[in-house]
Formats: sequence, structure tokens, C-alpha cells
Amino acid sequence: MSTCTNTNLFGLTQYDGECQFFNNGGDTALPKGLGWFILVGLGAIFALVPTFLIWADRKWGGGGKDSESFATAGRSIKAGLTACDIVAKWTWAATLLQSANVAWSFGVSGPFWYAAGATVQVLLFAILAVEIKRKAPTIHTFLEIIRCRWGTTAHVVFTCYGFLTNIIVTAMLILGGAAVMEALSGVSVYASSFLIPAGVIIYTAVGGLKGTVIAEWLNVCVIYIALLIFMFQVYATHDDLGSISLVYSRLTAIAQKYPVADNMGGSYMTMFSKSGIIFGIINIIGNFGTVFVDQSYWQGAIAAKPSATYKGYLLGGLCWFAIPFTFATTMGLGARALDLPISKKEASQGLVPPALAVALMGQGGAFLMTFQLFMAVTATACAEQMAVATIVAYDIYKPYINKNADGKQMMFLQRVMVVVYAIISGVISVILLKLEVSLGWVYLFMGIVIGSAVFPIAASLTWAKCSATAAVASALITTPLAIMTWLITAAKLNDGTINLDTTGQDYPMLAGNLVALFFSMILCIIFSYIWPQDFDWAELKNIPVIEQDPNSNPNNFEGEDSPEALDHVIKFTWATGGVLTLVLLILWPILALPAKVFNQGYFTFWIIIAMIWGIVASCICIVLPIWEAQDIIKAMFCGGAKAPSKPATLSAEESTHHGKADHLELPPVPATQA
Repeated sequence: MSTCTNTNLFGLTQYDGECQFFNNGGDTALPKGLGWFILVGLGAIFALVPTFLIWADRKWGGGGKDSESFATAGRSIKAGLTACDIVAKWTWAATLLQSANVAWSFGVSGPFWYAAGATVQVLLFAILAVEIKRKAPTIHTFLEIIRCRWGTTAHVVFTCYGFLTNIIVTAMLILGGAAVMEALSGVSVYASSFLIPAGVIIYTAVGGLKGTVIAEWLNVCVIYIALLIFMFQVYATHDDLGSISLVYSRLTAIAQKYPVADNMGGSYMTMFSKSGIIFGIINIIGNFGTVFVDQSYWQGAIAAKPSATYKGYLLGGLCWFAIPFTFATTMGLGARALDLPISKKEASQGLVPPALAVALMGQGGAFLMTFQLFMAVTATACAEQMAVATIVAYDIYKPYINKNADGKQMMFLQRVMVVVYAIISGVISVILLKLEVSLGWVYLFMGIVIGSAVFPIAASLTWAKCSATAAVASALITTPLAIMTWLITAAKLNDGTINLDTTGQDYPMLAGNLVALFFSMILCIIFSYIWPQDFDWAELKNIPVIEQDPNSNPNNFEGEDSPEALDHVIKFTWATGGVLTLVLLILWPILALPAKVFNQGYFTFWIIIAMIWGIVASCICIVLPIWEAQDIIKAMFCGGAKAPSKPATLSAEESTHHGKADHLELPPVPATQA
């Protein structure tokens, strides 16, 4: 596949920085027909399986078919499935591809900063997840909170930020997935741009949010199994690598011939990496936007049982850490250890993992990598489709177009929007491909345009004094300032030249991201003290549901799901999220610095941690949801039906709690089903 012919230190193809591993127009690792099968055939199979599981859940698990169940998954998802939901929607194409790219570029610091810098947001979001159940148990989108607190203007502004976030995330998914499909199988990137989102339409439109959560568990299983296979290939079984000590010796030899700029000793095995730290800061800041401003993460909290919110998000964040950390430490360092002829352009397109997969296992590796990536892309694509569909229905159609819309109309609109957004996302991806915008560029850029919305949105559920004026003004003032800072910095550092290359450099991206997140925070705090709001959190409980949903009333829950339990849990969640953030961002890097350039013993210790983390996370995400669903599984194989956990009728007190003019009264449903 490579266009280079020289041999390197290990008898493999010579790397000179300009060679290409993937020869465009030449032979590919997979036949084109197999690429089409993955996109179309496997897409169809993995659409039918979740559809069957949705049917089984409705038949034996008591799952509902109304609009509330469609939009919120019945607010009854348990901790294991919630954790898988987080892992799936946070495992983008960029998670697999860009994390390996920074490992290939910067060494061990790259995977660590990618993983730590994108895990803390999920850990901290666990606080908001608990607050949703405490303060706003009836919401369908985070924008309903904005509208209730701050009115129409703020609602429109932050709806735009929400849509922009969904578009950026979806574009990154498809850009990475399409590039790998073309590199490994020759399938056109333009065909992939439309087929990737099309593959998830069926189960998303049929099953709604519950359908996406069930499908995400299947996708996560494939992602982790592939991760373990590649991990053991590189560090245990492969002929050319196959041990930690051999990988260490090869990386040492590579660093002597091709030292890493700005790394201590030019080594790939050190946390003293200037570029790695800059990337880490950009990564931390940018990913706050794609978690806190992305409706799909709020949907996960809305869908979860009260007690599953903090458990699922904390567990999901720690399990997700293994994917960029273990996967990139395997694929990025493995590609360097084999000295594969990967060009910088190919690396920026996310082609480091496919190159190593082909080098390790030939066609089998190419298929496994493509399949793993397809699962990662479709897992997040279905979540983004559902997020956009829910925003359109509950934040545009219902409040501004048809205030009297009933459940059937809302469900129909959401299903239509799932299909429409799949088409729109394909068009956007084609436009970005035509503009030759790389995955790495989009990944670093996202925080600049959406980062200014992070603090106001978080404050909407945590700070009663934050006002509409402060929230809107801080976001709208900061976004253009962040863009200006980014462009001016690029121009200053490149003699006035502004293009994709100069704007994609570290320092312009760093400057823009810093302004977006922190200046917005400072302005919002200042404006809130000048024009404060004294908001009564009880008002959020009056946000209406459209059809009866007993799981939206905290008074229906007892034990660990009760309001009293959540009042205690919120303190634990603040403490746990804060401590884990300090450990990942400060304590761990500081403890690694005395090692300077890792010796073989320290490198072995580092890799063993990565391997154990990957194995434990895989077991939790694959097994725990099955264990939690044991009642449904028993009902399927032993006959009978599982009774719904809560009655479908509301008491007079509960109806008062919902307080809706647009609430539809449904006939009573028996507590058990024949």
C-alpha cells in the first residue's frame, strides 16, 4: 500500500515524513465490495438487532410506546446502560482516530491528555445529571430550562448554540469515518457521508431514545472487543512487536533517528511534552462545549433513573477514559514502533490506527478497524439525530408553531426530523470534504465557537442568581471575540497569512479556546452581580409533559431514587467529580514528571495500567447492562411478562404537580399485562 520503497531500522518501509502509507488510487487493504457491505449490509443488520431488542423491551420489560417514552426512554434507564450510553456517544471517530494521531505525534502524553482532557467534562456533568432529577424532572431538553428561566430571547440564542454543537459533532463523526472507509476499502468519501448516518435511521425513528440507548450498548461491545484484540496484538502476541519491552526498545531507537520536537530528549516516552500540554489544554476547554452544549448528554441524564444519573455518568466517564488512553497508547505508539510510513497529512486525517491495523493483521485488521470505527460513528450519529429531532419538536414546533400539539404529532415530527437530519449531516460533511477541512482541524476549532455557551448553560441549573441578560450577553459578546483572537493570533504568527494550515496551529487554537470558555465565564459572573436574578427552582417543576409519565414525578420514587436520597447524593457527586478532576488533570501528570524520560520499568508500569483499565472497562460495559436486564431476559426465555415498575395513571396530586393545560388524560392501564 505504501508509496515508499526504502527500509527502516527494523527492515520495514522507511519513514521520511513525506511518504504515504495509503496510496490513493492504488490497491486498498479491503475489497471495495466489502466496504460497501460494512456500510450497507452491517448497517442493516445492526439496525434490525436493536429494533428486535426494542420490541422485546416493550413486550417483556414494560416499555411504553407514547411520546414521553419516545423522547425520554421512560426516564428509567439503569446505571450500566447509562454508562454505555455515555461511552457510546463520547466515542466519536475522533476518539479513535485523533487520539492515536496525537500518540503518534507526541508520544505517551498524547493519549493521556486526550483521555483526561475529555473525561473530566463527563465526570462534572454528573452534577447536572443529578440536578435535572432534583430540579427539573419533567424536561425533554436542556433548552426547556433556558426558556423557563430566561424567556424567549435566551431560548432562541442557546437553541442556535445547541444546533451548532450537533452539526460540529456530526461533521467530525462523518469526516473521520468517511476518510477511513475510503483509505481501507476505496468506497467514496461522498457515498460514506450519506450512508453512515443513514444506517441508524431505522432504530432511531422506531425506538426513539430507548432505541438509541439499546443500540449504543451493542456498538460499545464491538468497540471494546476490537480494542482488546489490537491491545494484545501490540503488547503480547504479534511477531514484530508482541511485548512491552520490544515496543520500548523500538520507540527508543525511533526517537534517536526522528526526535519529537519540544519533548524532553526528543523521546516519545515522556510527559515533558510542550505540544502535548498545549493539545491537552485545548482538548479540555473544547470538550466542555461538546458535552455541556450537546443535547445528547442531557438526554442521557433525562432518560436515566434518578439513582442511575450519578452512577452512570461517573462510571461512564471512567470507562470511556480507557478508549482514548488504552486504544491510542496501543495504536499510536504501535505505529511509531513499527516506523510505518504515515505522512503528516494522513495522520491529520485520522489514518494512524488503520495503518497499524493493516500492518498487524492485514485484511483482518483492516476489517476489524473499519467495523470498530463504523460502530463508533453510528453510535454517536443516532444520539445526535435524536438530539436534533427532540430540539426541533420540543423547542421549536411545540412552543412557537403548534402549542396544542399532542403526543402523536410530536412523535411523528421527531421521526421525520431523524430522517431529515441524516440527509443534512451528509450534505454538511460533503461541503467540509470539498473544502479539504481535516478531522483534526474541526476537533480543535469546535471550542472556539461553542465554548462561550458552556458556563451560562451550566449556571441555568446550578446558580439561581444568573440572569438572562448575563447569560445571553456573555455568550454573544465572547463568541466573536474568541474568533477574532484565533484569527489575529494566526495572522501574527504567520506574517499575516490566514488559511487552514495557519489557523489550525496550536497557539491560535489555544488562544481562541481560552477566550471562549473563560472570558464568557468572567462576563457572566460580572453581569449576574450587576443584573441578578433570584430564581425559584420550584418553577422548573412546572415544565409540562405532553402525556402521562409517572417517572417524571419525584414523589413516585422511594429509597435511593427518592428526592431525599438525591439531596444527599448531590454533595457526593460534587466531591467525587471534583476529586477525580484534580487527580486526572493535576495529580497524575505531576507524579509522572519525576520519571522524565521513561525507563523500561516505568514504561512497562504505564502500559500495564492502560491494559488493566481497558480490560476492566470492557467487562463493565459489556456485562453490567446484561446483569441489570436479567428480569427481562428471564421473562423472554421463561414466558410471561414483566409488569411495569410504576402505574401508568397519575393521582390528583401528581396531576397538580404536572400542572398542564396541554396534558392528555389517558384511560387507566392495568398494573399487570397478560
